[in-house]
Amino acid sequence: MLLAVVVGFAIASRDGSSSGNDLPERVGDWYEARAAPMDIELEGTTTACGVRLGPKTLGITDPVIPCGSKIYIGFANQDVLTQVIGTGLAPGGVRFALTPYLAQTLGIERRATVRWSYARERLE
Repeated sequence: MLLAVVVGFAIASRDGSSSGNDLPERVGDWYEARAAPMDIELEGTTTACGVRLGPKTLGITDPVIPCGSKIYIGFANQDVLTQVIGTGLAPGGVRFALTPYLAQTLGIERRATVRWSYARERLE
């Protein structure tokens, strides 16, 4: 399926550590940005990064960070490892557009301030 989309959906602790060694560590500081869920009607379309959006797609769009970059997005007491699956400006004056599944996972129903940080890329 879309392995590139579902980057090992994972909930990590606030400091970026994980219970196992299978998640990349968080790199650098936490930043804040405004985010909002994508429109559910976009399901079935393909993003500028070539990812087809499905009901369980985890990801974000961002106007600056390159396609495929892995980042942690956090809200309330959860941090989720995800990746950039689309480029361009998000609607409504927010930086990140969250897939509906990612927004649901984080408990975000409308515009919200999230924390985010880069994840260390693994060299294989």
